[in-house]
Amino acid sequence: MCSWGGGIIYRSYASYQENKSYNVIKGTIPDFGYDVKVAIKIDGEDSDTMPTTTQGSNGKYYEAKVDCGDKQTVGTWDYNAWELKLDHIETSSRCKVEFTSTLGKEEYEEYIKNGVATRRNTYRGKNITELWKSGKLYEQIKDGTFADIYVGDYITTNQDGNNITWLIADLDNYLHSGSTELTQHHATIIPATTLQNAKMNEENVTTGGYVNSKMVTETLETMYTTYIEPAFSGHIIEYRNLLSDQVNNELPNRYNQVKGASSHYEWYSRKLDLMSEVNVYGTTVASSSLFDTGMDNRQYAIFQLKPEFINSDGTNRCWYWLKDVANSTSFAYVHFYGVSNTTPASTLLGVRPRFLID
Repeated sequence: MCSWGGGIIYRSYASYQENKSYNVIKGTIPDFGYDVKVAIKIDGEDSDTMPTTTQGSNGKYYEAKVDCGDKQTVGTWDYNAWELKLDHIETSSRCKVEFTSTLGKEEYEEYIKNGVATRRNTYRGKNITELWKSGKLYEQIKDGTFADIYVGDYITTNQDGNNITWLIADLDNYLHSGSTELTQHHATIIPATTLQNAKMNEENVTTGGYVNSKMVTETLETMYTTYIEPAFSGHIIEYRNLLSDQVNNELPNRYNQVKGASSHYEWYSRKLDLMSEVNVYGTTVASSSLFDTGMDNRQYAIFQLKPEFINSDGTNRCWYWLKDVANSTSFAYVHFYGVSNTTPASTLLGVRPRFLID
C-alpha cells in the first residue's frame, strides 16, 4: 500500500492545472515516475485542493469516496492519517476523490476507533524517527488517531554517542486503567534491546517485593534521567501502577516448588518500570503470586505479533529481568535462549524497561 503526499504532480480533471508543490495530502512518496492525476470534488463542487480538516462547514464529517476507474489501481481514503492510499499504481493512473459532509460525529469516531484497532493489530516496523523529531508523533498520539504509528515502528536516538532504538510496543493498552484512571491516549515504549546490566538486589533476597528492590530505588531512577527523560522530555506519562511491596518467605510460591511469595501490593505513581511475565509471554510462568502481576495483566501487541522480539532485537539475542518475584531469593527473567526462567536477585542481567508517552 502506497501513501501519496507532498511533492506529487497532480492534475485536476476539473481545471487541468498542474501543481508541483501540493502538500495537503500528508506523507512522503517515492518518485515512481508516474503521471498520477487526481480530481477532487467537495460537496459536489470541483476543487483544486483537498479539505484540510475532517469536518465540513455544516458540522458534519466528510465521507470520502475514491474511484480510480481502471481495473488495477485501487484507491482508499485513510481517515486516521487523513490521506489518500493507492495500491497497484500504473502509468497515468487517474483517481477521483469525492468528499461529502454526511458522516455524523458518532459514525466518524467509530471509523477512527476501528483504524486504531488496525494499527494496534498490525506490525509494520517502520523508522518513524523523523515523525518524532518533528513533534508530529506526539500530536498523533494525543488526538488518539495514531495516524502514522503502528506496532513495531521505531525511533532511533543518540545519547552520549550511543544509538538507542525505541520500539512502539503497544497503543492505548493501559487506557482507563489505574486507581486514578488513565485517560490519556498513549504509546507504550520499550528499547529494542537491554540498556545496561544490573542486579535486582545486592543480596539474594526478594524482601520488600519488586517496588522496594534496588532495581527500582536506584537503577531505574538513574536510567530514567540518563536515557528516558532526555529523549522524551515533556511527554512521559506518570500513571498509577499496582506493584508488589511485601514478600512472605514462608508462603509457597504459585507452583508450590519453593517458599517465598509476594503477599501484598499497593498503588504507586510510576514513570518507568520493568515488564511483567504477562506483558512479555501473555501468561504467568514463574511469578510467585497474583501480587506480582497487578494491572500488568495483558501481553504487549509487539510480542504477540512478532514473538522473536521477546528474547532479541530481531537479530541479536538478549536476557533481561522481569518484575515478578519468583521466590524468597529470586526474580523471573527472560533467557536469551527464549526460555522462561528465574535466577537469584544478585545476578547481573540486562535491563529492558517500559514507559508510556503521549
